[in-house]
Amino acid sequence: MKKLFNKVGERLNRISSMKLTLLAVLSALIVGAFIIIVSDVDKLKNGDIVGAFSTVGSAYWALVVGSFGSLRAISNTINSSTPLILCGVSVAIAFKAGLFNIGATGQMLAGGMASLWVGFAMNGPGIIQVPLAVLAGAIGGAAFGAIPGILKARTGAHEVITTIMLNNMMAFFILWMLKTDLFQREDRTDPISKLVTAQGRLPRLFGFLDGRSDLVAHAGFFVALGAVAAYWWFLKKSTTGFEFRAYGLNADAATYAGMHVKRLTVLAMVFAGAVAGMAGAAEVLGTYGYASANFAGNIGFDAIAIALLGQSSPLGTLFAAILFGALQAGGRQMQANSDVPIDLIVVLRALIVMFIAAPLLVKSIWRTKSATISAGQTFRGWGS
Repeated sequence: MKKLFNKVGERLNRISSMKLTLLAVLSALIVGAFIIIVSDVDKLKNGDIVGAFSTVGSAYWALVVGSFGSLRAISNTINSSTPLILCGVSVAIAFKAGLFNIGATGQMLAGGMASLWVGFAMNGPGIIQVPLAVLAGAIGGAAFGAIPGILKARTGAHEVITTIMLNNMMAFFILWMLKTDLFQREDRTDPISKLVTAQGRLPRLFGFLDGRSDLVAHAGFFVALGAVAAYWWFLKKSTTGFEFRAYGLNADAATYAGMHVKRLTVLAMVFAGAVAGMAGAAEVLGTYGYASANFAGNIGFDAIAIALLGQSSPLGTLFAAILFGALQAGGRQMQANSDVPIDLIVVLRALIVMFIAAPLLVKSIWRTKSATISAGQTFRGWGS
């Protein structure tokens, strides 16, 4: 009977969490619509309120069409979502252990450079080279992620500070690497790498459609889905995954239960770094085919919002990453069709995170009567 009540309670909590997430997204869209109306100064001056509302409708419809309205749009959404899924899982893994991994960008850069070396140093066969390159990316990211984990376990250095600093260190280190003879492309003076060989590229998902070079989605999407599945299995079926969750919920109780909390700290950052490293591999081997100084972009920081929106759960993180990827892919279509600037996408992302971080505000706005509301992810204090 106790197990039955626990299962019912868990299901109610999941439903409540899903409801909160959907309401947060809806709230962000409503506020975004208000921003579009207020910024449409010309129509407001002429008293054309209907026209201002029409701009909202055309902008949001263009966003949907640009994300899922055609095979090209779906391909762009998949391509944008792939690194976001992997980095989102990276941040979520650390969240589950009560750690705040802001270093996904640096880990992604480290993994991308490791996979790049395998990508241009070999020339097939692809069935061997591609898995080796992805594995190299995971190892590179794991090694870089281990640094803040060891510092946290041995000295108590907070992972927020160390990962931020390591992001900058890796960015400058890559600038140097891309100017060396090993990595720099021949006959180039700017920091840009050699090209990945054709055998080392991740296959295109729609490669069977000849002549469609605009379909950029690649097999890294399957790597990302595999990472989500592995993350689910790890949390639900493995002993270490249970220890991660216990450690994240209550470090003192985990210590009292005999768990090796220092080992868990290092493992959490190693696993997080490995998945972020695969995101770097996906970008280098699939999207670009080479590396530049900024191939990671802001993906590592977007992943923090994705993990928060997805409540650090496997499926939640997956859908949150696809949502962010769709917003990114559809933003260009929205700007072209409705003259609404693409910066609105950044505003929508920020609003979604804000509403997720303030569940009581969402409950007050929508007057929900959910039994429980998650206050969001919690983390241990400084030096703990």
